[in-house]
Amino acid sequence: MSNPPGHQPAVVWFRDDLRLGDHPALHAALELNRPIVAVYVLDEESAGIRPLGAAARWWLDQSLRSLATSLELLGSRLVLRRGPADRVIDELVHETDAAAVVWNRRYGAAERAVDTRIKSAMQARGIDAHSFAGSLLFEPWTIQTGQGGPYSVFTPFWRSCLAAAPPRPPVPAPTAIAPWDGVVNSDELDTWALSPTAPDRAAGLRENWTPGEIAAQAALDRFLATSLADYASRRDEPARNVTSRLSPHLRWGEISPYQVWHATQKVQRGASGSAAASGIRFLTELGWREFAYHVLFHAPDLATANLRPAFDAFPWPELDPQALKAWQHGRTGFALVDAGMRELWRTGSMHNRVRMVAASFLIKNLLIDWREGERWFWDTLVDADPASNPFGWQWVAGSGADAAPYFRVFNPELQAAKFDPQEQYIRENVPEYGTDAYPARLVDLGETRRAALAAYERVKNTTV
Repeated sequence: MSNPPGHQPAVVWFRDDLRLGDHPALHAALELNRPIVAVYVLDEESAGIRPLGAAARWWLDQSLRSLATSLELLGSRLVLRRGPADRVIDELVHETDAAAVVWNRRYGAAERAVDTRIKSAMQARGIDAHSFAGSLLFEPWTIQTGQGGPYSVFTPFWRSCLAAAPPRPPVPAPTAIAPWDGVVNSDELDTWALSPTAPDRAAGLRENWTPGEIAAQAALDRFLATSLADYASRRDEPARNVTSRLSPHLRWGEISPYQVWHATQKVQRGASGSAAASGIRFLTELGWREFAYHVLFHAPDLATANLRPAFDAFPWPELDPQALKAWQHGRTGFALVDAGMRELWRTGSMHNRVRMVAASFLIKNLLIDWREGERWFWDTLVDADPASNPFGWQWVAGSGADAAPYFRVFNPELQAAKFDPQEQYIRENVPEYGTDAYPARLVDLGETRRAALAAYERVKNTTV
């Protein structure tokens, strides 16, 4: 289809940035003074692209509906296409005779390879193709050690980030978007069947979450107004509602880290005491997200390969499927672990402190490879993030960057006594706890801890 030059559109390719506010690619496209074709591509076919887990697919379904509504209110629409992104974007540019294609950058190796191919193909045809920084405050290649390499320890990494140029202000959301007046075919979202049906877990997810940009901004506002002051002192208590609940909104880009950063700093400037300290602590957690992506950029196989090669020698025993299943479904006989795993299955999320305890139990008490846990979290978390999820599992295992010391084994009973002393979180998620219906303990904590430490000593002794 050929159009007069003034009517050639700009294609805005949405990915993990399902918002209109602080969307640098969309902002740049609007400055071209061209009509906009907004597209989301469900790419499950390009080499190396990891298929989404069930909970994440549900979130994506809801978030795309929200984004489509927001675009329609501004006079535009969201085009949905499915297939390898190289082919889909090429077809869309041909169909619309687009003059430009823009997107916000991704940082996994497979995603970067796709983006590079598309940019090269577009530029070879004389079509403007540009990418922008919209998902990270500090892009991985901009933060380097004194020797010019990547960081492997968080504290110096974050210190280097804070010494760099401060994050840019958020870009305002548009008030109108000129649509392209041609015909563009779009898939019907329902045909993608993103919501899980076998089993149908959508009811619990709907009950606990509202995806979309509006809900993301509301969550940030609510956290800053009501919970920030207690964040530093109470964030490890799973029964306390003092966390931001922003992780899935950040994972899907319904809110940008720039928006979170500047909104938090604005509150900090007028705060003192605990609120000021909590603001620093909260932004440091945002820093851990940055660090996970820094590591992923330099170690693209983070979800499958030990970052520290010495751990390839770890003597994992033969997998016990029944033990893994008991852990997955919260029937280990250890209440805090079971509460977390049931919360995960019911809500698609788990309190961060409990995530560490549940992960430690799988790896160091059951001696099950961390990759089994990473895969389960990938399928069940609504915030299953390609960087933070494997980074966290390798941190607990001791095989990753800035990892927990190999001898750190989270004792679930001591952790429960410290962080859930009234058993409020446990009883909310394990209603039969304390009755004959509750399962017996799967293992002996002392014996399994000793076995784990012996196995880790073998790894330690192979390190050169």
